[in-house]
Amino acid sequence: MPARRDISPVDFPRLLPGISLVDVGADSGRFRVRLAGTRLREIYEREITGLYLDEFDWGNHRDYWMSAYERVAGTGRPAQGVVRGPRVSKEHLVQFWLRLPLSSRPDGVDMILCYDAFVPAAEFNERPTVMTDMTAPVQAVAQTG
Repeated sequence: MPARRDISPVDFPRLLPGISLVDVGADSGRFRVRLAGTRLREIYEREITGLYLDEFDWGNHRDYWMSAYERVAGTGRPAQGVVRGPRVSKEHLVQFWLRLPLSSRPDGVDMILCYDAFVPAAEFNERPTVMTDMTAPVQAVAQTG
């Protein structure tokens, strides 16, 4: 599994607004946002860098999100999904998300690289509520130039 030092933001500048890095708390079991792109600040209507994930305003999606992060941290496998209404008051958006485990130590995941894209729900013929396949590994990530 790659480490944080293996990833350079210079390689994907257009994606940076939707990128975040989340520390996996080995002792506390909590997840803390180390770095968050500007698009995430817009979605959460506040700076989220430094916050713990259990402090987020996810409404009835809280268990969904905590389960996704716990699964990536526990298995060391990527996860992806789609969810409508990424947080309270944002039900008009559909969120496409990707979570990739990172490790700088041999005993497990210590960070999660996240990418989130938000699309207005009106752009879809069908309006998804919650759809995900968190058990399927991500086979490849397309490069954008």
